[in-house]
Amino acid sequence: MLTAAEFAQRVATLPFGKRLPEAIYLHRETLSRTDPGLSRFVEAVGQALKVAPDEWNLVKLGREQFRLSLLHYPDFFSDAYPTLRQSVTVDLSRLQHRVVIYDAQDNPPILHRKEQMLWPEHPSVPDFYLITQEGEAAGLYAEPRKIGFKQSWERLIAQHGYALVDGRLFRQSMLPQTDTATTIDRHKTALVRYQLSAPMKLLAKHGYLNGEFSVFDYGCGRGDDLRELQAHGIDALGWDPNFRPEAGKHASALVNLGYVINVIEDPIERVEALLGAWALCQTLLVVSAMLASDDFIAQFKPYGDGIITSRNTFQKYYNQSELRGFLERTLDEVPIAVAPGIFYLFKDKQAEQAFLSGRLRRQHGWHQLTQPNQHKLSKLQQAQQQTPELFEAFWQRCLDLGRLPIEEEFPDYPRLKELAGSPARVLHLLERQEGTDWLEQARQARSEDLSVYLALTLFDKRRPYRQLTEALKRDIKAFFGDYPSAMAHARELLFAIASPEQIEDACHSAHEQLPASLYYPGHSLLLHKQYLSQLPPLLRVYVGAACQLYGELDEIEVIKVHSQSGKVSLLGYDDFTQPIPYLVERIKIRMAEQEVDFFDYVDAPRRPPLLNKSYLLPTDHPDFAKQRALEQHLGKLFGLDLQQDLNLSRGEFEAVLSREGKMIKCFRIHVTNK
Repeated sequence: MLTAAEFAQRVATLPFGKRLPEAIYLHRETLSRTDPGLSRFVEAVGQALKVAPDEWNLVKLGREQFRLSLLHYPDFFSDAYPTLRQSVTVDLSRLQHRVVIYDAQDNPPILHRKEQMLWPEHPSVPDFYLITQEGEAAGLYAEPRKIGFKQSWERLIAQHGYALVDGRLFRQSMLPQTDTATTIDRHKTALVRYQLSAPMKLLAKHGYLNGEFSVFDYGCGRGDDLRELQAHGIDALGWDPNFRPEAGKHASALVNLGYVINVIEDPIERVEALLGAWALCQTLLVVSAMLASDDFIAQFKPYGDGIITSRNTFQKYYNQSELRGFLERTLDEVPIAVAPGIFYLFKDKQAEQAFLSGRLRRQHGWHQLTQPNQHKLSKLQQAQQQTPELFEAFWQRCLDLGRLPIEEEFPDYPRLKELAGSPARVLHLLERQEGTDWLEQARQARSEDLSVYLALTLFDKRRPYRQLTEALKRDIKAFFGDYPSAMAHARELLFAIASPEQIEDACHSAHEQLPASLYYPGHSLLLHKQYLSQLPPLLRVYVGAACQLYGELDEIEVIKVHSQSGKVSLLGYDDFTQPIPYLVERIKIRMAEQEVDFFDYVDAPRRPPLLNKSYLLPTDHPDFAKQRALEQHLGKLFGLDLQQDLNLSRGEFEAVLSREGKMIKCFRIHVTNK
């Protein structure tokens, strides 16, 4: 038997489990794998109380008191939010226990965040984590006191406009009606403000919901997104076969086919829906569908190429590559991945080119103009002296383009021409004053931007459209002479990403030039995503191709370029502003196979700490000195070379700190009172 002190020590050092202030919850199997001694103690308590082995599968261990509870959730693995059938609470200090049976109760306790109660490698963890993420995205965990019991949880789900179907959250507006009953005070639900759906949020992020574009929501459900868009004055209409069948289908600049194709059981009708949405699209079609793992799908009844839910509705779950392939085959277009499960398809090819080139283009910061000499001013110099802001704006525009702008590319072109004559003479004057290096650097940078853009269009198997924007045509002519020459250069650049030797050389060069990076010769280069545009063109194509397979880098901070294995890793941290951020998400993109693998560190103790963050910060960062000093102290404490690729979990890291009587506050290491 364990003493109270031994019990408390073992509970405190458990690496896995759902931690609450007063207790830690974990599955019976997890406890036996993690701490066999503590597991034997808990099993002995159960045997002493004559609790049968099949009457409990979770244990609640007190963190501050010498007590535990044996909990029975019979549907732990099959239900998204399983209900509690029986609880045996044991006060070990008083040798008292209490049994509560919930079978007859209409509102039993339910369980959340199941992934935290299993060891990280358990095959159910990815699916459980996805369930938790859906709840967080829906805003269901904002008030934890409301989620502990079945009826309040179901009411909360409905209040947020969702329904639970086979453990997955769906917007009510996207589900077919199962009866004609209406809810009490139904009119009040119109006052609830729901967030925009994920595809609409991406449109807003990319500047498409600024009021310039009309929007049609194909399969709009009850119109959650439409209500919000119309409130912002956006020209938005929608149609849905269940909720708005009488509404017409209207051609619009933007068409959203949001989570529609995954609920259509007939493959032919699914194709027709996609083609119908594409026919209405004038500029951009957004298509999204739900993703799920094979293990999750396998638990349901198969039907066609999908499954049948408990509501007798159909769901076709995709993976990222499968969804991309379906879109490409059906529309004979190359989709652009903007997020997992969300793709853009442009009908307006000029808009597509503008989106892609703008997505990849560098942002340039250039120094202010110096003032010209005041003696012996020519007529052109006098005009410059009278209107310095005009000449400065023109110079900045030349640097931005890397070439002489035409009239449409510089708003004050007529005024400049009137005051100074030929804009080419103005540029010649400015080059003499500022030196040719600035413009040459701009030309080189813009040429590289264009090469990267064209190489990525080749990687994405995007056809060389004739509808290139006029600006791109001018750039191609200025920097490459003609389109075939530009494409030949881009093709050479793209093929080079298959060469480990050239990737390795580019990684070495990038490490020498970037403000901050970690470089492991012969293995990898790590950098913060803010420096992507400063990479050599070859690495920009390499990483850009990976991002075309994955999507936007909104939740990613660090990029890891593997120089020899043909992979790119994307690393997302819980809070990169903290001195010691912890890894919560890792995406591995295998370039040769064009496959994307997701790894989530849902268990907090398993998350690796970033102990060499200072090497990813520029030396002029305001926290650089404090960060580096902290890491040097940690290096001595742990006996580690922090420039190496470390393999340490949060649990191991915090265990060493605890053993040494240390704790981290801000950028300082403090001594704790043991």
